[in-house]
Amino acid sequence: MSFSQPFIPSSPISPSAGRLRKSRFTFKHLSQLALSSTTCPLRVIAHIDLDAFYAQCEGVRLGIAEDQPLAVQQWQGLIAINYPARKFGLSRFIDIAEAKKLCQSLILQHVATWKEGDSKWAYHEDAFAHIATHKVSLDPYRLESRRILACIKDVLPAPPVQRVEKASIDEVFLDLSAQIHAILLERYPEISGPAPYDDPTEYLPRPPTTALDWNTDALVDLDHDETEDDDPDWDDIAMLIGSEIVRSVRAAIRERLKYTCSAGIARNKMIAKLGSAHKKPNQQTIVRNRAVQQFMGSFKFTKIRNLGGKLGDDVVARFGTEEVKELLQVSLSQLKSKLGDDTGSWVYGIIRGEDSSEVNSRTQIKSMLSAKSFRPTINTFDQAVKWLRIFVADIFSRLVEEGVLENRRRPKTINLHHRQGGQMRSRQAPIPSGRPIDENLLFEIAKNLLSQIIVDGRAWPCANLQLSVGGFEEGPTGNRSIGGFLVRGDEAKALKHYRDNEDHAFVRGDFRPEKQPKSEHGAIQRFLSRQGTSHGGSDEDVTSTHCELNGVEASPSVSSDALEHSSSPTVEEVVQPIPTTKTDPSLIDTYTCRECHKTLPAVQKEEHEDWHFAKSIAAAEKMDESHQSRRAGEARPKTPIAPRNFGASKAGASHSQKKNEKGQSRLPFG
Repeated sequence: MSFSQPFIPSSPISPSAGRLRKSRFTFKHLSQLALSSTTCPLRVIAHIDLDAFYAQCEGVRLGIAEDQPLAVQQWQGLIAINYPARKFGLSRFIDIAEAKKLCQSLILQHVATWKEGDSKWAYHEDAFAHIATHKVSLDPYRLESRRILACIKDVLPAPPVQRVEKASIDEVFLDLSAQIHAILLERYPEISGPAPYDDPTEYLPRPPTTALDWNTDALVDLDHDETEDDDPDWDDIAMLIGSEIVRSVRAAIRERLKYTCSAGIARNKMIAKLGSAHKKPNQQTIVRNRAVQQFMGSFKFTKIRNLGGKLGDDVVARFGTEEVKELLQVSLSQLKSKLGDDTGSWVYGIIRGEDSSEVNSRTQIKSMLSAKSFRPTINTFDQAVKWLRIFVADIFSRLVEEGVLENRRRPKTINLHHRQGGQMRSRQAPIPSGRPIDENLLFEIAKNLLSQIIVDGRAWPCANLQLSVGGFEEGPTGNRSIGGFLVRGDEAKALKHYRDNEDHAFVRGDFRPEKQPKSEHGAIQRFLSRQGTSHGGSDEDVTSTHCELNGVEASPSVSSDALEHSSSPTVEEVVQPIPTTKTDPSLIDTYTCRECHKTLPAVQKEEHEDWHFAKSIAAAEKMDESHQSRRAGEARPKTPIAPRNFGASKAGASHSQKKNEKGQSRLPFG
């Protein structure tokens, strides 16, 4: 009997047939992604770079159309050119006259400057002609940079998921790994469970997605041995999610602040930074893991960070090329033999896109500098002092933004550098830690340092002055200012009214406390006795000890233990409670003490903790007293007490004064 249809087995013949395809990545890699590990192959880093930042700042400030050519001027040169102006061939290496010839519609805006004698920077129309009496200020751009950074942080999740590093005034690194991990588990629940057999080295299942929509992003071409027909793996999915996050960040900056920026998205900081400059302006480039070699091969290695300068020149001299694709042909042993083991190994990894540097979200300013080169030179103390005033104002404005007024951070030292001819001299002084930092304090210290340099001789003519502060430290946290111990507003009025009534009562003789014997307990014991009453009893007990005075609920002003024979009790002997108004108990915040586990009003927390502290001190004092009395008793010789015998004769008296024999003792009588 024959069949027209071929036989199809009901189960696969091969044991590997029908088995689920596996990813190249493991459950361990997935857990590393949640920790933002620098060694995780699924890691995603973004670099955001503002487009022609200084020019954009001036365009936004002046309300200039985005297609209008604009350049930022500093003296007779250009420091920033927007992209419409670059189409005319303008660059930062040409002067003002040539720039106007190339682009007649060019708008030139000089940077803000500090004018000699002024206490605030401003925009001056003729600043370019007064280089001798003006100093450049970049404060407008720093302020905008902080606004942009705040916008970026507002879009991203809160720390610790958020990791943002401000690399410079116009660029930011983002580590998106932890955020992407959370989104991955939400979108693909099949990878959210524990690893099979609880083995983290087990491979993940392949993503169910076979095609990815990269929107309008610029994708770098894949390496020669990779094709777009290959199904994506989890590193591609992570990159896609990262591109969505970065796109939302760039859109928020555009919508809220009107700035455009470019971005690079890759597996580490180095490639991401190169990617952000790949397609500009206002675009983002994605360098997938399968495209790293193709991407890196298109660069001159002298363009890579830390590969320029002397090291780059040395590599070019030894290998005769500056192209990455040609240097990739050089073996590791050859690089080590010519550059040394450490440098050779580092170059070998860098040109292959290896970088394990971390996105440091706690990058903070270590020093601040304000300087001026004088052309022509200055020749008097008064001229130098005017510039010191400008330097101090410049630095202090940045200190305010750093949180010096709130005592979050403050510098410890101030430095002055003075150049006369070819000689540079420096003086340093500490900033007093017990005083709040203000302009006057910094100015007086700076002026004193200048006087020290002048006393040493040969100070004029001066070609350059530099003032800087450094040694930043974190301010103390959790401390209460003196204002926290003062009474203000209605509480102060109520307390004054209460005390006035108390004084009148003393004058009329209505309030006459009975004399009490002087307490043998110290101030700590009296404090404990009061606290034991107020904290140990119920709420009704506490309320019952209050008295009504003119509608204000107040505690008795003086306890019986605190009244001494002295007419002027000390601060330790009298504790004056602050009157409080009647409040609904249900509205009072409470807290539970960790020591005695009692629930008390939150406003009594500090006083209650002080009570426990005083109690521990009293216990320690009592223990010390017992030890001292014991030691004194051991050190003092035991002398017998002679009995009083009024009827005895002199002879008997003399006899009674004899020493006891061994085993005998005298008994006291009388």
